[in-house]
Amino acid sequence: MPLTKLQFRPGVNRETTSYTNEGGWFDGEKIRFRFGLPEKIGGWVKFSDFSFLGVCRALHTWVTLGGSKLTGVGTSLKYYINEGGQFYDITPLRKTATGATFVATNGQSTLRVNNNSHGAVADDFVTFSGATSLGGVITAGVLNQEYQIVRIIDDNIYEIQTRAAGTSIQSITVNGQLAPTLVAANGSDTGNGGGSVVSAYQINSGLTLAVAGTGWGAGTWGRGTWGSGITSTSTNELRVYTQDNFGEDLLFNVRDGGIYYWDTSADTLGTDRGIPLTAIQGGTPWVSGTSYTVGNTVYSPINYLSYQCAVNVSGTTDPSLDASNWTLISDATTPTVAKQVLVSDRDRHVVVFGCDSESAIGTQDPLLIRFSSQESVSTWTATADNTAGDLRVGVGSEIVCAVETRQQILVFTDVSVHAMQYLGPPFTFGIDRLSENTTIMGPLAAKAVDDAVFWMGVEEFYVYNGQVQKLPCSVRSFVFNNFNLEQKELVMASLNSSFSEIWWFYPSASSTEVDKYVVYNYEEKVWYYGTLTRTYWLDRGVNDFPMAASTDGFLYNQEFGLNDGSTSPASPITSFIESSQLSIGDGNDFVFLSRLIPDITFDASTDATASVNMTLQTRNYPGGQYLQSNASAVTQTATTPVEQFTNEAYVRLRGRAFALKVDSSITDIQWRLGTQRVDVRQDGRR
Repeated sequence: MPLTKLQFRPGVNRETTSYTNEGGWFDGEKIRFRFGLPEKIGGWVKFSDFSFLGVCRALHTWVTLGGSKLTGVGTSLKYYINEGGQFYDITPLRKTATGATFVATNGQSTLRVNNNSHGAVADDFVTFSGATSLGGVITAGVLNQEYQIVRIIDDNIYEIQTRAAGTSIQSITVNGQLAPTLVAANGSDTGNGGGSVVSAYQINSGLTLAVAGTGWGAGTWGRGTWGSGITSTSTNELRVYTQDNFGEDLLFNVRDGGIYYWDTSADTLGTDRGIPLTAIQGGTPWVSGTSYTVGNTVYSPINYLSYQCAVNVSGTTDPSLDASNWTLISDATTPTVAKQVLVSDRDRHVVVFGCDSESAIGTQDPLLIRFSSQESVSTWTATADNTAGDLRVGVGSEIVCAVETRQQILVFTDVSVHAMQYLGPPFTFGIDRLSENTTIMGPLAAKAVDDAVFWMGVEEFYVYNGQVQKLPCSVRSFVFNNFNLEQKELVMASLNSSFSEIWWFYPSASSTEVDKYVVYNYEEKVWYYGTLTRTYWLDRGVNDFPMAASTDGFLYNQEFGLNDGSTSPASPITSFIESSQLSIGDGNDFVFLSRLIPDITFDASTDATASVNMTLQTRNYPGGQYLQSNASAVTQTATTPVEQFTNEAYVRLRGRAFALKVDSSITDIQWRLGTQRVDVRQDGRR
């Protein structure tokens, strides 16, 4: 009998019915297309055995002048730098306070802390020093360490859980969770910790999900005191970091929060933390609460975490004091709050988006863009002899994100897209409107590929390649009909340049965390999708493989190996591809299938007997169930000199239409389809 080649169009199409999409692929999971043919995606392994706290939505890698590979890791609870697989906490401090006292309850590990106007929210971290024993098992060693705040009582009181002395937060971080050895107070713990307790509060933690609205009832339970309203701040919205390098140093920004700096050469991992951009000086920063004598005047710096000035004993302020190598602040107009920070690679300006203005430091303007003077992180006041300045976007209610390409910076508001370009003196930068009535899902939903930018909008995909265009999508309805729009800010765009792919991770309708992905192959211009939880993905570059973060608290090397390395031992990756229905002629006649001749390669498989299931299935009506099916295992038998596998599989199937499905669920396998052939003949109309 004559053999018929089964040749299918590349990509998955869910915009039509399976019957209408004859000759195409209709469904798939963990597959991609290369040279028009489907194959299983690569596996993943843990980047290291160490884990982090919180949900990670920011990764940034760079190499220091000394050759060290560093990765910035921003989570809802911490900001880390990873070196050699180890996570080092550099989360900045929000404030340092004195006067804390403790109240223990016999038999309980929950310890009440009294510290007026602490400003903390649940899940914040605080480090105590100077405390004395409470008299029993709650010793000074138990108290004088870092703790996570488990409950906020009111503006002056919160609770922690005491644990064994000498156990750092990193040492008890196991699988992304804290695993402390708790210490319960006894009847002798009646003291209050003494009068010299110093409390170092880290910046407020953020949320792991998006929360819409403000006022009473908005936000998540337990973040503030009962009955309190809420306004949009970095503490009650999805925690997103942006980061970039100024030379080998790191700039990082909490969305709608502070801008921070970590000096790679001067700071020590494991000891030093990021400091506010406002504290960057030409000399050594003054320390809040310490007095310094300059000439005959004694100066006491106001908390440099919030202000840019020193105050002498008579109350006179000096915002630019410079004496004896002590320079408190180089520029009193340094921005203190922003939505995003980046460094313009072409011209070496630090650019902040949605920030406070020179004339209203501390008051955020969600449409304002400011840039430092060229080659400076600390000069922000615009003068005739520098290149600092600002721009304001005229369309929209807020800047959502900015994406740098080779030639320009694309700025997205909630309803428009703008191009920001370096012009040189006297204007430095200019901005042009590219498109209006254009949406974007969230601050992480756009990704640049050379001079093109791809992004996910509401119900649409877009591309900018000289002009803004809607991107035709063959799985558009499939994606957006199963989408949790309340969590649209979780959408994260990522680049997988090895395979010319843009991935968007998004939350399905029943999920409050990203659990699905959709992929656009910009070389082959095809789409496919799958299920995978990744909260951030960073393309290869500094690292040999893409790096991704998951909700389990681990980083992963993606496209590494063939299996799911999140478990031990590794688990199989279940993958499949299923075609639309095929028929003969106009579809009135029945077909009879008797034989399948497979064409597949198992190249790169490490299992010498790697196999997949190839299933032919038939149905009589487009909306009916598949009535008959026959699954055949296609197994590799040799790899040299020519790869060998199952020659043929005999089947007996009859129906008006038939489809092909290929699936695998074993470890150590990689497969790629070729062109299958079937023995098929017309079999009448009954």
